[in-house]
Amino acid sequence: MTNIFDGHNDALLRLWRQNQQHNQHPNQQDGDISGQSFITGDSPAQLDLPKARQGQMVGGFFAMFTPAPNKVIKDKAQNSNRQMAGDILNLDPVDHHDALHATNAMFDIADHLAAHYPGHMRICRTAHDIRTAISNQQMAMVMHIEGAEAIAPDLSNLDAFYDRGLRSIGPVWSRPNDFAYGVPFEYPSSPDIGGGLTDAGRALITACNQKHIMIDLSHMNEAGFWDIAALSTAPLVATHSNAHSICPASRNLTNRQLDAIAESGGLVGVNFAIGFLRPDGQKNPDMPVEVIIRHLDHLLTHLGENGVALGSDFDGAEMANDLNTAANLPVLVAAMRQAGYGDALITRICHQNWIDMIETVIG
Repeated sequence: MTNIFDGHNDALLRLWRQNQQHNQHPNQQDGDISGQSFITGDSPAQLDLPKARQGQMVGGFFAMFTPAPNKVIKDKAQNSNRQMAGDILNLDPVDHHDALHATNAMFDIADHLAAHYPGHMRICRTAHDIRTAISNQQMAMVMHIEGAEAIAPDLSNLDAFYDRGLRSIGPVWSRPNDFAYGVPFEYPSSPDIGGGLTDAGRALITACNQKHIMIDLSHMNEAGFWDIAALSTAPLVATHSNAHSICPASRNLTNRQLDAIAESGGLVGVNFAIGFLRPDGQKNPDMPVEVIIRHLDHLLTHLGENGVALGSDFDGAEMANDLNTAANLPVLVAAMRQAGYGDALITRICHQNWIDMIETVIG
């Protein structure tokens, strides 16, 4: 089997939400204040350690995302691809203090997993750490903030997060914050919606370059994308995005954007979310895995064999029936082989490109 290093998952968000549910209903027996269910696989999930082992997933970027308070917004929820645990999506901005609390709590879960299950989990700060974790059969966790609301606008707490192990930031999720305007979920739609980076956003990009923190473009609108392309000294990276020319969702990347990423020596991780894969934009899980191959083929055409990877969005979106958990990752690998991808290319897409990019950008 082929090792998988994944560009994006929301397992920490799922575990944090379980904690929130437990705190509201302390007599329930399914609360998970330690993240233990990730190790045991005792709760419903697209990604946990048993499923990862079964699918040969050896690590990835573990996102910390702060949802806005529950609020019924049916029209926006219909266009969104993030529908978790039956929640109705709220695209309103979130408060910095709420985001700081939630992000620290998710970091605490990751720290607890690494400290109490060191034979299984490791927070990785460098590519060397990742290679060591894989050799030791530990799950390699690279810590990522999705939407920088937890970062103070003056960046005064960025160093503290870096010291905890933060190595990747998406300046926005698909909503505005102090740093930029996220691209909303629309289909069909151009990603050219709204303004670009704020002054605080420009300062954040410069600081990330200086500290060797990876910048994730996945939820940037087009104006923000081009602002970062003009400002950043690092390769352009989108951890979990797809080809707009195949699925014209606002969250996907145009050919012009892909060419800019290629020119920078950057990378795109293909997203498994069906609403960003299907040409019709529908969230119908009855979708053949070969649709992902279409996106991979297109990305390879624009980015080359060193610029394409995987960015599943496990525990953050609805997947195809045949690829609905990490345990099913061999189905995608088999589809690559069926499409004529050789072993060397499969290895690059499945893990080597991510590890090389992390070594280039982070160290």
